[in-house]
Amino acid sequence: MGDLPRVFPTVVHMLADAAAQSPEATALVCGEQRLTYAQYLRCVAGFAHELARHGRGARVAMVCGNSLDLPIAMFGIHATGAQAVPINPAYTERELSYILSDAKPSAIVYDADVSASVEPLIPALKIAPAIKVGPGGRALDAWKDDAAQSLPPALPQPEDLATLQYTGGTTGLPKGVNITHGQMAINISQREAALPTQPDDEAVLCMMPLFHVFAVAMCLHLSAYCRGRLVIMPRYHPGAVLDLMGREKITRLPAGPTVFIGLLNHEQFASTDFSNLRTCYSGSAPLPEETLRRWRELTGTPILEGYGQSEAGPVLTYVREDGALKIGSSGPVLPLTDIEIVDVETGTDVLSVGQMGEIRARGPQIMSGYRNKPQETAEALRDGWLYTGDIGELDADGYVYIRDRKKDMAIVGGFNVYPREIDEVLFTHPEVREAAATGIPDSYYGETIRACVVLKDGAQAKADDLIAHCRSNLAKYKVPVEIRIVDALPRTTVGKIDRIALREQLARQPSAPVL
Repeated sequence: MGDLPRVFPTVVHMLADAAAQSPEATALVCGEQRLTYAQYLRCVAGFAHELARHGRGARVAMVCGNSLDLPIAMFGIHATGAQAVPINPAYTERELSYILSDAKPSAIVYDADVSASVEPLIPALKIAPAIKVGPGGRALDAWKDDAAQSLPPALPQPEDLATLQYTGGTTGLPKGVNITHGQMAINISQREAALPTQPDDEAVLCMMPLFHVFAVAMCLHLSAYCRGRLVIMPRYHPGAVLDLMGREKITRLPAGPTVFIGLLNHEQFASTDFSNLRTCYSGSAPLPEETLRRWRELTGTPILEGYGQSEAGPVLTYVREDGALKIGSSGPVLPLTDIEIVDVETGTDVLSVGQMGEIRARGPQIMSGYRNKPQETAEALRDGWLYTGDIGELDADGYVYIRDRKKDMAIVGGFNVYPREIDEVLFTHPEVREAAATGIPDSYYGETIRACVVLKDGAQAKADDLIAHCRSNLAKYKVPVEIRIVDALPRTTVGKIDRIALREQLARQPSAPVL
């Protein structure tokens, strides 16, 4: 580990070190609420002890939006030796039911405002305790002034499971990615080696949802590592982001491509104070060249692009602050990380510079495997390599370019969406015979979901009926912006649905997004 800055055994040790070195520094800001690092650690310790009284559970689910409660809960779960299972609070009861049934958590922490979708599942799945937080529930900062609080004596070890992060699957069913404390902790130091921060002198703005791996890595963990101030936005609004830039003296801004595009076009942008901003980080989808150029020209700071996935701990590559800015590239690999481009058919022939193939990666941050899915684990992890399912190429300088996806997936506003899941939901409508969804390029969201449906004989369902059915069963960003009722779906010569032809067919006359 000589090539890396300090590697902590776990993120709990990292937070404890921050509290020891900078106890009075502001750690968390959310609206009018603020916690110092000493208060942050007391709250984490208090919640960890409460969880421990119910037994050191194998897994604890979290269905929470952005607030002070979420980081306290996540670190508290880690501190008590349990595995955190962060889940999107926008999920419907159907989506939550599958994940909770697969994860089998021994406890759950959830926001009061998602009670309607969560609470029916608690007795059905025998989850106890169930801890409601936020307005109408508990406040996990209750221990902030209790100086008697200290972390449990038996902290987790690097080989212990830290997080079970669910990601979509091409079968339409999410897969739980098992990440250990060691894998997570070393990825923080790998990122720090490539993108160094300034200890005790950073303010990180988090408008991304903290259940998402990108926000955890580039906001929650980044700020704690450098003992910086994490400014959490409960919900994204471009005007509020621009207000906070000057008010909180933001130095680091991680966000998805749609955020940067939206901010550039906002009426407050020209009058915003960007004087403290040092770097922006982007991921999930490539940024247009014009966006990169305009942002740097108008703010004086670069947007650095990176590449990763839940299975990769999550970060694999990043453009460096002092490195060459190559449009369309996600940069070179992090330290202790290798990437190769291999043929798509066998995954064994290593291709040359400039040749496109599947990206495979190896390094100490790569996942342990998928929960309850040995076949998928064996397919993804082969001979020490993670097969990412992404198609790309390397240039002569080792910069990675993502060109396509081997797996059928769309990225909508930074969120992975697997069309197969939308297909399966449409199939549950009693009047649908066949259905096929796909991602269509969109200038703002990156992609939006559109679908074609063949109805059963005599069926009278309208497109609006089918969209309403999707809204009842899918998170908002997965719902198709358009459903076309057709006589037949395009097919290949062997009778399979031709998704390339489907995309072309749907892209010819795109409708206005209604997300």
